[in-house]
Amino acid sequence: MWVLVGLTAALSLVSAVLVARHLAADARHASAVYARVFAGLADPRESGATDALLALAREIRAGGIPLVVTDVRGAVSDTANLPRTMAYDSPELQRFIAVLDAGNPPVDQPGVGMVHIGSPPMAAYFRTVLILELLALAGVAGAGVLAYRFALRGERSRVFAAMARESAHQLGTPLSSLAGWIEQLRAQEGAEARRIGEHLADDYARLERVARRFERIGQPARRDPVDVADLAEVVAVYFRPRLPTLAHAVTIETHSTSAAPVVQGDALLLEWALEALVKNAVDALTGRGGRITVSVMDEPDDVVLRVTDDGPGVPREIRHRLFDAGATTKVGGWGMGLALARRIVEEGHGGRLELEASDHGATFAARFPRETAPA
Repeated sequence: MWVLVGLTAALSLVSAVLVARHLAADARHASAVYARVFAGLADPRESGATDALLALAREIRAGGIPLVVTDVRGAVSDTANLPRTMAYDSPELQRFIAVLDAGNPPVDQPGVGMVHIGSPPMAAYFRTVLILELLALAGVAGAGVLAYRFALRGERSRVFAAMARESAHQLGTPLSSLAGWIEQLRAQEGAEARRIGEHLADDYARLERVARRFERIGQPARRDPVDVADLAEVVAVYFRPRLPTLAHAVTIETHSTSAAPVVQGDALLLEWALEALVKNAVDALTGRGGRITVSVMDEPDDVVLRVTDDGPGVPREIRHRLFDAGATTKVGGWGMGLALARRIVEEGHGGRLELEASDHGATFAARFPRETAPA
């Protein structure tokens, strides 16, 4: 937006400078012509007035205005400042005269003929100024649209953050109640009751972690050391028992070649972003099966976390808006997972999340700036 504002100001300044320079030059030229004509008219010699008129005619011709003089019979008797050489009796010159007359009415001088006049050179200057002003206006309009979009996006973000924190707050009461019921089940005699209690405890821990994630939305991300390789393994362990294992089986594996996979960030939010990427890959493999690979590697300035699947890939028509909220190819999908992941990676951790080119399947790469170079 600020680039557009700066460009608009520059265009307006250039336009003003062009107009000022041209008007100043035109004023100097008119003053010089007036001085010479006045001097000729004041000349006591008989030829003084004639010389002054001839000088004025030369100045007019030198002004660059296209001129064609025709006599009372319509024959061309003189020309000046034509765009190219034209014979007096040529059809081309007659067409040019018609163009001049369409732009400016000819001057009828009784007893002499007609003077056909074109547009002065300053018209080209003002056309340039008009174009610059139109560009400046477009820049102002563009800056206004961007400012509106940024304001709207900011308002949506604030509403989204407020709703997320309110959801986390609302989850607090049933979670507390659930914790009490879990303790009662654990206290019951019998292996089955204790087994159910342990499963419920796992789900409780999961719900509690989700609630804490919602509480973090709209707040600055923490700057704690996070081992991305360990995070990848934690997410893989969570998904493995929840993946199809019979028909259309899906497998997930992790792989790390990073010598220093630690980045500064918020482990809770980074886990959320990675889960969103893995869930996206699981959805891509639904009904067909396949493999998901979560890998961690080093680049000169970044730690790179990749989630790759061997599914059908991302349709070309949706790639340009893949990370927009609401963009989805899944029936009943919300289209929030990738948008949320990008927000966490880029806005919360100063990284980059992008869809990489691949021959088949889809590969999402999250790059996080490292604090220190790997050993």
